[in-house]
Amino acid sequence: MIFKVYYQEDNVRNPKREDTKSLFIEADTEVEARAEVAANTDHNIEFIEPLEGKFLEYEKENPDFSLTEFSK
Repeated sequence: MIFKVYYQEDNVRNPKREDTKSLFIEADTEVEARAEVAANTDHNIEFIEPLEGKFLEYEKENPDFSLTEFSK
């Protein structure tokens, strides 16, 4: 399943909505997606949203859509 992860790059400062970014990751569960991002970045994860069906198709239409893969 594909998940959209909303995050702040800075883990120290208070989150600001204007600074929220997102990435897309493939994982079996939301827990695995969170663990993968947490293990490979210093991001402050705000929210993780599962994408499927029309929601996923909409995101794929964005030219910036790409799956994030972390080297193991």
